[in-house]
Amino acid sequence: MDRVQGISLFIRVVETGSFSKAAEDLGITQPTATKFVASMEKRLGALLLHRSTRGVTPTEIGKVYYEKCKLIAREIEEADDIASLMQSKVRGKLTISSSVAFGRRVLTPSILEFMSQHPELEVNLNMDDRYINLVEQGVDLAIRMRRLPDSSLGSRFLGTNPWVLVATPQYLNDHSVPQAPEDIQRHRALIYSTVQADHRWNFTGKSGQSESIEVKGPFTSNNLSSILSAARAGMGLAALPSYVAHQSIKDGILKPILEDWSLPSQEIHAVFSSPKHVPTKVSRCIDWLQGQFKGEWWKGLPAAKSE
Repeated sequence: MDRVQGISLFIRVVETGSFSKAAEDLGITQPTATKFVASMEKRLGALLLHRSTRGVTPTEIGKVYYEKCKLIAREIEEADDIASLMQSKVRGKLTISSSVAFGRRVLTPSILEFMSQHPELEVNLNMDDRYINLVEQGVDLAIRMRRLPDSSLGSRFLGTNPWVLVATPQYLNDHSVPQAPEDIQRHRALIYSTVQADHRWNFTGKSGQSESIEVKGPFTSNNLSSILSAARAGMGLAALPSYVAHQSIKDGILKPILEDWSLPSQEIHAVFSSPKHVPTKVSRCIDWLQGQFKGEWWKGLPAAKSE
């Protein structure tokens, strides 16, 4: 038993007038309570309690010690209350990492809304398509678009990121509309060189059949905005995340192709440094983000000011 617990024990012994009742209140045995108070008296070099068959009463020194112990106990209780209050608030600095396109188009408006609800929160949003080490770079929360390998990091599933095949109506008028995945081989492809297997696009039909098509074309980039711009310029077919292509589809600039076939979706995960001790600002932010990725979440994104 430490000294803080000992103070609580001594207070209960004085208030109940009994070692056994005080021990029961604190969930310890009577011998343990008796032994600890005796050790307190030995350490202080003073008798704190009178023991008799009628019960336990404080000595003159014990009375003064009891009053001081009550003050200390109240201070500890207030400190605990402050710590609990601070922990219940979303406050302080929150460093978030995301890929560039997802961070700009999806995460930024969502995080700004989250911040408006928590005015004591400061956010540092870092956008980089390279893999980062959360611990080394001091990142509280990373948003990653892939299945996660087993690791010591904590993670929570947020939702899925579907992809869609698109082209401009004019391009399709000039080159015909693909009716099956194999028709893509006769078209120019705009290739995003980070996912979707680069020069091979994989499709799954409604009945579960799969097709893997090797593609080629005039433009390859590791930047989704560049692929989108090339598609909008009518340079060919592009496989894009729905959140990137949605506004252009809505505006009629791009048209979905092969809607009976689907490209692989990506899992969206929130990743944090420790699964055991998750700060309130991190857990509450994750809770918020989980609510943002339900259903066809990309259709609720604010329109991009420019493409």
